[in-house]
Amino acid sequence: MTAPDQIEGAPHPRDTLQVFGQATAEQTFLDAFATGRLHHAWLLTGPRGVGKATLAWSIARFLLATPLQEDDGLLGVPPAPTSLAIDPEHPVARRIVAGAEPGLKSIIRSENEKTGRMRDVISVDDIRSLSSFFQLSATDGGRRVVIVDAADDMNPQAANALLKMLEEPPARATLILTSHQPSSLLPTIRSRCRVLRLGTLPPDDMQKAFTQAGIDPGGNAPALAELSGGSVGAAVRLSNLDGLKTYAELVQLINALPQFDRVRALKLAEAAAARGAETKRDLLFVLLDLLMSRLARAGATGLPPSIEATPGEAATLMRLSPDPAAARAWAEIAQETGARARHGLAVNLDPAALVLDTLIKISQTRVT
Repeated sequence: MTAPDQIEGAPHPRDTLQVFGQATAEQTFLDAFATGRLHHAWLLTGPRGVGKATLAWSIARFLLATPLQEDDGLLGVPPAPTSLAIDPEHPVARRIVAGAEPGLKSIIRSENEKTGRMRDVISVDDIRSLSSFFQLSATDGGRRVVIVDAADDMNPQAANALLKMLEEPPARATLILTSHQPSSLLPTIRSRCRVLRLGTLPPDDMQKAFTQAGIDPGGNAPALAELSGGSVGAAVRLSNLDGLKTYAELVQLINALPQFDRVRALKLAEAAAARGAETKRDLLFVLLDLLMSRLARAGATGLPPSIEATPGEAATLMRLSPDPAAARAWAEIAQETGARARHGLAVNLDPAALVLDTLIKISQTRVT
Protein backbone atom coordinates (compact mmCIF):
# COMPACT_ATOMS: atom_id res chain seq x y z
CA MET A 1 0.00 0.00 0.00
CA THR A 2 1.29 3.45 -0.93
CA ALA A 3 2.06 5.63 2.10
CA PRO A 4 -0.08 8.75 2.63
CA ASP A 5 2.98 10.95 1.97
CA GLN A 6 3.91 9.19 -1.26
CA ILE A 7 2.55 9.56 -4.78
CA GLU A 8 1.70 6.19 -6.28
CA GLY A 9 4.18 5.31 -8.99
CA ALA A 10 6.86 7.70 -7.70
CA PRO A 11 9.68 7.25 -5.18
CA HIS A 12 9.03 8.23 -1.57
CA PRO A 13 10.21 11.80 -0.82
CA ARG A 14 12.87 10.46 1.55
CA ASP A 15 14.40 8.57 -1.40
CA THR A 16 14.33 11.61 -3.69
CA LEU A 17 17.70 13.29 -3.27
CA GLN A 18 17.28 16.44 -5.35
CA VAL A 19 14.67 19.19 -5.36
CA PHE A 20 13.99 20.81 -8.74
CA GLY A 21 12.48 24.20 -9.45
CA GLN A 22 12.58 25.48 -5.85
CA ALA A 23 15.97 27.22 -5.74
CA THR A 24 14.55 30.33 -4.05
CA ALA A 25 13.06 28.38 -1.13
CA GLU A 26 16.22 26.30 -0.76
CA GLN A 27 18.46 29.39 -0.74
CA THR A 28 16.23 31.14 1.80
CA PHE A 29 16.69 28.24 4.19
CA LEU A 30 20.44 28.06 3.59
CA ASP A 31 20.79 31.79 4.23
CA ALA A 32 18.97 31.46 7.54
CA PHE A 33 21.17 28.51 8.50
CA ALA A 34 24.42 30.24 7.53
CA THR A 35 23.61 33.43 9.45
CA GLY A 36 22.54 31.66 12.63
CA ARG A 37 18.88 32.57 12.20
CA LEU A 38 17.61 29.02 11.93
CA HIS A 39 13.98 29.14 13.01
CA HIS A 40 12.62 26.27 15.10
CA ALA A 41 9.61 25.77 12.80
CA TRP A 42 9.23 25.99 9.04
CA LEU A 43 6.03 25.90 7.01
CA LEU A 44 6.45 24.74 3.41
CA THR A 45 3.47 25.84 1.32
CA GLY A 46 2.41 25.47 -2.29
CA PRO A 47 0.22 23.40 -4.60
CA ARG A 48 0.21 19.62 -4.36
CA GLY A 49 3.02 17.80 -6.07
CA VAL A 50 5.55 20.65 -6.43
CA GLY A 51 8.16 19.17 -4.06
CA LYS A 52 7.18 20.28 -0.55
CA ALA A 53 7.75 16.85 0.99
CA THR A 54 10.95 16.35 -1.01
CA LEU A 55 12.27 19.68 0.25
CA ALA A 56 11.25 18.79 3.82
CA TRP A 57 13.22 15.54 3.69
CA SER A 58 16.16 17.34 2.06
CA ILE A 59 16.22 19.89 4.88
CA ALA A 60 15.99 17.11 7.47
CA ARG A 61 18.84 15.18 5.83
CA PHE A 62 20.96 18.34 5.66
CA LEU A 63 20.40 19.32 9.30
CA LEU A 64 21.09 15.86 10.69
CA ALA A 65 24.21 15.41 8.56
CA THR A 66 25.62 18.84 9.43
CA PRO A 67 27.25 18.88 12.88
CA LEU A 68 26.36 21.55 15.38
CA GLN A 69 29.18 24.11 15.35
CA GLU A 70 30.90 24.90 18.61
CA ASP A 71 32.40 28.37 18.69
CA ASP A 72 35.84 27.73 20.22
CA GLY A 73 37.47 30.75 18.60
CA LEU A 74 40.16 28.60 17.01
CA LEU A 75 38.73 27.09 13.88
CA GLY A 76 36.90 30.20 12.77
CA VAL A 77 33.57 30.35 10.99
CA PRO A 78 32.93 27.40 8.65
CA PRO A 79 32.12 28.21 5.02
CA ALA A 80 28.45 28.82 4.31
CA PRO A 81 26.76 25.83 2.66
CA THR A 82 25.69 26.35 -0.92
CA SER A 83 23.35 23.38 -1.23
CA LEU A 84 21.15 21.07 0.81
CA ALA A 85 22.62 18.10 -1.03
CA ILE A 86 24.12 15.33 1.13
CA ASP A 87 26.13 12.42 -0.23
CA PRO A 88 23.73 9.43 -0.44
CA GLU A 89 26.50 7.32 1.14
CA HIS A 90 26.63 9.57 4.21
CA PRO A 91 25.64 7.55 7.32
CA VAL A 92 22.69 9.88 8.00
CA ALA A 93 21.42 9.57 4.42
CA ARG A 94 21.67 5.78 4.59
CA ARG A 95 19.86 5.64 7.93
CA ILE A 96 17.09 7.88 6.63
CA VAL A 97 16.53 5.64 3.60
CA ALA A 98 16.42 2.63 5.94
CA GLY A 99 13.99 4.40 8.29
CA ALA A 100 16.51 4.07 11.10
CA GLU A 101 17.62 7.65 11.81
CA PRO A 102 17.03 8.27 15.55
CA GLY A 103 17.06 12.05 15.18
CA LEU A 104 14.16 12.13 12.70
CA LYS A 105 10.43 11.63 13.22
CA SER A 106 7.86 11.74 10.40
CA ILE A 107 4.22 12.40 11.27
CA ILE A 108 1.66 11.31 8.67
CA ARG A 109 -1.83 9.88 8.76
CA SER A 110 -1.55 6.55 10.59
CA GLU A 111 -3.38 3.26 10.41
CA ASN A 112 -6.41 2.67 12.60
CA GLU A 113 -5.48 -0.45 14.55
CA LYS A 114 -9.12 -1.49 14.96
CA THR A 115 -10.14 -1.30 11.30
CA GLY A 116 -6.77 -1.74 9.61
CA ARG A 117 -7.56 1.27 7.42
CA MET A 118 -5.67 4.50 7.04
CA ARG A 119 -7.14 7.32 9.09
CA ASP A 120 -8.48 10.38 7.28
CA VAL A 121 -6.68 12.70 9.69
CA ILE A 122 -3.53 13.07 11.72
CA SER A 123 -4.76 12.37 15.24
CA VAL A 124 -3.76 13.90 18.56
CA ASP A 125 -2.04 10.62 19.49
CA ASP A 126 0.19 11.00 16.43
CA ILE A 127 1.30 14.43 17.65
CA ARG A 128 1.63 13.33 21.27
CA SER A 129 4.07 10.63 20.17
CA LEU A 130 6.55 13.46 19.63
CA SER A 131 6.96 13.84 23.39
CA SER A 132 8.60 10.43 23.74
CA PHE A 133 10.63 11.05 20.58
CA PHE A 134 12.10 14.26 21.98
CA GLN A 135 12.86 12.59 25.31
CA LEU A 136 14.61 9.60 23.76
CA SER A 137 16.53 11.57 21.13
CA ALA A 138 17.73 14.21 23.60
CA THR A 139 20.38 11.91 25.07
CA ASP A 140 22.83 12.22 22.16
CA GLY A 141 22.87 16.03 22.26
CA GLY A 142 22.39 16.39 18.50
CA ARG A 143 19.69 17.91 16.37
CA ARG A 144 16.14 16.54 16.27
CA VAL A 145 13.94 17.03 13.21
CA VAL A 146 10.21 16.43 12.82
CA ILE A 147 8.33 16.41 9.51
CA VAL A 148 4.53 16.81 9.58
CA ASP A 149 3.15 15.92 6.14
CA ALA A 150 0.68 17.35 5.62
CA ALA A 151 -0.25 19.69 8.45
CA ASP A 152 -3.60 20.17 6.68
CA ASP A 153 -4.51 16.63 7.77
CA MET A 154 -4.42 17.40 11.49
CA ASN A 155 -7.72 17.32 13.33
CA PRO A 156 -8.40 20.17 15.81
CA GLN A 157 -7.04 18.25 18.80
CA ALA A 158 -3.84 17.40 16.95
CA ALA A 159 -3.43 21.01 15.80
CA ASN A 160 -3.75 22.29 19.37
CA ALA A 161 -1.25 19.72 20.62
CA LEU A 162 1.24 20.78 17.96
CA LEU A 163 0.68 24.44 18.80
CA LYS A 164 1.82 23.80 22.38
CA MET A 165 5.07 22.32 21.05
CA LEU A 166 5.58 25.30 18.76
CA GLU A 167 5.07 27.65 21.70
CA GLU A 168 7.68 25.80 23.80
CA PRO A 169 10.00 24.13 21.27
CA PRO A 170 12.50 21.58 22.58
CA ALA A 171 16.17 22.49 22.36
CA ARG A 172 17.97 21.73 19.09
CA ALA A 173 14.65 20.72 17.49
CA THR A 174 13.40 21.78 14.06
CA LEU A 175 9.82 21.15 13.01
CA ILE A 176 9.00 21.14 9.28
CA LEU A 177 5.36 21.34 8.26
CA THR A 178 4.02 20.98 4.73
CA SER A 179 0.71 22.49 3.72
CA HIS A 180 -1.31 22.61 0.51
CA GLN A 181 -3.82 25.04 2.05
CA PRO A 182 -2.09 27.09 4.76
CA SER A 183 -5.21 29.21 5.22
CA SER A 184 -6.87 26.15 6.78
CA LEU A 185 -4.27 25.99 9.56
CA LEU A 186 -4.64 27.75 12.88
CA PRO A 187 -3.39 31.34 12.55
CA THR A 188 -1.33 30.77 15.69
CA ILE A 189 0.45 27.84 14.03
CA ARG A 190 1.20 29.90 10.93
CA SER A 191 2.51 32.80 13.01
CA ARG A 192 5.00 30.57 14.82
CA CYS A 193 6.51 29.20 11.61
CA ARG A 194 8.77 30.75 9.04
CA VAL A 195 7.14 30.24 5.65
CA LEU A 196 8.83 28.91 2.52
CA ARG A 197 6.54 29.27 -0.50
CA LEU A 198 7.05 26.79 -3.31
CA GLY A 199 5.83 27.46 -6.83
CA THR A 200 4.94 25.31 -9.80
CA LEU A 201 7.74 23.90 -11.95
CA PRO A 202 8.68 25.09 -15.45
CA PRO A 203 8.79 22.42 -18.19
CA ASP A 204 12.56 21.86 -18.05
CA ASP A 205 12.48 21.19 -14.30
CA MET A 206 9.44 18.94 -14.80
CA GLN A 207 11.51 16.85 -17.19
CA LYS A 208 14.36 16.61 -14.66
CA ALA A 209 11.93 15.53 -11.96
CA PHE A 210 10.48 12.85 -14.27
CA THR A 211 13.97 11.50 -14.91
CA GLN A 212 14.82 11.42 -11.19
CA ALA A 213 11.57 9.55 -10.49
CA GLY A 214 12.38 6.99 -13.18
CA ILE A 215 9.42 8.06 -15.31
CA ASP A 216 9.70 8.27 -19.10
CA PRO A 217 6.81 10.39 -20.44
CA GLY A 218 8.19 10.17 -23.97
CA GLY A 219 6.57 12.68 -26.25
CA ASN A 220 3.85 13.36 -23.68
CA ALA A 221 6.06 15.50 -21.44
CA PRO A 222 4.77 18.90 -22.74
CA ALA A 223 1.11 17.80 -22.48
CA LEU A 224 1.64 16.39 -18.98
CA ALA A 225 3.34 19.60 -17.87
CA GLU A 226 0.50 21.67 -19.37
CA LEU A 227 -2.38 19.72 -17.80
CA SER A 228 -0.64 19.29 -14.45
CA GLY A 229 -0.01 23.02 -14.17
CA GLY A 230 3.63 22.48 -13.21
CA SER A 231 2.92 19.89 -10.51
CA VAL A 232 5.08 16.78 -10.77
CA GLY A 233 2.68 14.91 -8.50
CA ALA A 234 -0.28 15.72 -10.71
CA ALA A 235 1.71 14.77 -13.81
CA VAL A 236 2.62 11.39 -12.30
CA ARG A 237 -1.04 10.71 -11.51
CA LEU A 238 -2.03 11.65 -15.05
CA SER A 239 0.62 9.32 -16.43
CA ASN A 240 -0.29 6.43 -14.14
CA LEU A 241 -4.03 6.70 -14.79
CA ASP A 242 -3.80 7.31 -18.55
CA GLY A 243 -5.16 10.80 -17.95
CA LEU A 244 -4.04 12.21 -21.30
CA LYS A 245 -6.15 9.62 -23.11
CA THR A 246 -9.16 10.46 -20.95
CA TYR A 247 -8.68 14.18 -21.57
CA ALA A 248 -8.47 13.55 -25.32
CA GLU A 249 -11.78 11.66 -25.12
CA LEU A 250 -13.38 14.62 -23.35
CA VAL A 251 -12.10 17.07 -25.95
CA GLN A 252 -13.46 14.87 -28.73
CA LEU A 253 -16.77 14.65 -26.90
CA ILE A 254 -17.25 18.42 -26.69
CA ASN A 255 -15.87 18.86 -30.21
CA ALA A 256 -19.08 17.19 -31.44
CA LEU A 257 -21.23 19.89 -29.82
CA PRO A 258 -23.95 20.96 -30.35
CA GLN A 259 -24.46 17.27 -31.16
CA PHE A 260 -24.16 14.92 -28.16
CA ASP A 261 -21.96 11.88 -28.78
CA ARG A 262 -23.90 9.50 -26.57
CA VAL A 263 -21.80 6.46 -27.45
CA ARG A 264 -18.58 8.18 -26.36
CA ALA A 265 -20.27 9.55 -23.22
CA LEU A 266 -21.56 6.10 -22.23
CA LYS A 267 -18.10 4.64 -22.71
CA LEU A 268 -16.61 7.23 -20.36
CA ALA A 269 -19.39 6.71 -17.80
CA GLU A 270 -19.03 2.91 -17.83
CA ALA A 271 -15.24 3.14 -17.42
CA ALA A 272 -15.67 5.39 -14.40
CA ALA A 273 -18.15 2.98 -12.82
CA ALA A 274 -16.00 -0.14 -13.16
CA ARG A 275 -15.02 -1.92 -9.98
CA GLY A 276 -11.88 -0.43 -8.46
CA ALA A 277 -12.04 2.59 -10.77
CA GLU A 278 -12.65 5.18 -8.06
CA THR A 279 -9.37 6.97 -8.71
CA LYS A 280 -10.07 7.13 -12.44
CA ARG A 281 -13.58 8.43 -11.74
CA ASP A 282 -12.19 11.16 -9.51
CA LEU A 283 -9.63 12.03 -12.17
CA LEU A 284 -12.39 12.25 -14.78
CA PHE A 285 -14.15 14.94 -12.77
CA VAL A 286 -10.86 16.79 -12.26
CA LEU A 287 -10.22 16.72 -16.01
CA LEU A 288 -13.76 17.88 -16.78
CA ASP A 289 -13.28 20.86 -14.49
CA LEU A 290 -9.90 21.54 -16.08
CA LEU A 291 -11.35 21.38 -19.58
CA MET A 292 -14.04 23.92 -18.73
CA SER A 293 -11.43 26.15 -17.10
CA ARG A 294 -9.40 26.04 -20.31
CA LEU A 295 -12.55 26.86 -22.28
CA ALA A 296 -13.26 29.83 -20.03
CA ARG A 297 -9.67 31.06 -20.26
CA ALA A 298 -9.67 30.81 -24.05
CA GLY A 299 -12.83 32.91 -24.28
CA ALA A 300 -11.67 35.46 -21.74
CA THR A 301 -8.28 36.03 -23.37
CA GLY A 302 -9.25 35.40 -26.98
CA LEU A 303 -6.21 33.15 -27.25
CA PRO A 304 -5.80 29.38 -27.50
CA PRO A 305 -3.51 27.62 -25.01
CA SER A 306 0.18 27.95 -25.87
CA ILE A 307 0.55 24.18 -25.59
CA GLU A 308 -2.15 21.77 -26.72
CA ALA A 309 -2.84 18.97 -24.26
CA THR A 310 -4.20 16.88 -27.13
CA PRO A 311 -4.16 17.42 -30.91
CA GLY A 312 -6.95 19.70 -32.12
CA GLU A 313 -7.67 21.08 -28.64
CA ALA A 314 -6.92 24.70 -29.54
CA ALA A 315 -9.39 24.80 -32.43
CA THR A 316 -12.09 23.16 -30.31
CA LEU A 317 -11.63 25.61 -27.45
CA MET A 318 -11.72 28.67 -29.70
CA ARG A 319 -14.81 27.44 -31.58
CA LEU A 320 -16.78 26.73 -28.41
CA SER A 321 -15.51 29.74 -26.45
CA PRO A 322 -14.95 32.58 -28.90
CA ASP A 323 -15.54 35.55 -26.59
CA PRO A 324 -15.91 36.72 -22.95
CA ALA A 325 -19.63 35.93 -22.92
CA ALA A 326 -18.87 32.30 -23.77
CA ALA A 327 -16.15 32.30 -21.13
CA ARG A 328 -18.68 33.32 -18.48
CA ALA A 329 -21.06 30.59 -19.62
CA TRP A 330 -18.36 27.90 -19.30
CA ALA A 331 -17.28 29.22 -15.91
CA GLU A 332 -20.85 29.04 -14.66
CA ILE A 333 -21.41 25.51 -15.96
CA ALA A 334 -18.11 24.43 -14.37
CA GLN A 335 -19.28 25.73 -11.02
CA GLU A 336 -22.70 24.09 -11.35
CA THR A 337 -21.51 20.68 -12.55
CA GLY A 338 -18.72 20.66 -9.97
CA ALA A 339 -21.21 21.21 -7.16
CA ARG A 340 -23.53 18.52 -8.55
CA ALA A 341 -20.65 16.06 -8.82
CA ARG A 342 -19.46 16.68 -5.27
CA HIS A 343 -22.97 16.20 -3.95
CA GLY A 344 -23.43 13.03 -5.97
CA LEU A 345 -20.19 11.55 -4.70
CA ALA A 346 -21.06 12.51 -1.12
CA VAL A 347 -24.39 10.65 -1.22
CA ASN A 348 -22.96 7.70 -3.17
CA LEU A 349 -24.97 8.10 -6.36
CA ASP A 350 -24.37 5.49 -9.06
CA PRO A 351 -21.03 6.54 -10.62
CA ALA A 352 -22.09 5.81 -14.20
CA ALA A 353 -25.30 7.81 -13.81
CA LEU A 354 -23.41 10.66 -12.14
CA VAL A 355 -20.82 10.87 -14.91
CA LEU A 356 -23.43 10.63 -17.66
CA ASP A 357 -25.60 13.29 -16.00
CA THR A 358 -22.58 15.61 -15.80
CA LEU A 359 -21.67 15.07 -19.44
CA ILE A 360 -25.27 15.66 -20.56
CA LYS A 361 -25.41 18.87 -18.52
CA ILE A 362 -22.22 20.10 -20.18
CA SER A 363 -23.57 19.22 -23.63
CA GLN A 364 -26.59 21.42 -23.01
CA THR A 365 -24.43 24.51 -22.57
CA ARG A 366 -25.28 27.13 -25.16
CA VAL A 367 -23.00 30.03 -25.90
CA THR A 368 -23.98 33.09 -27.92
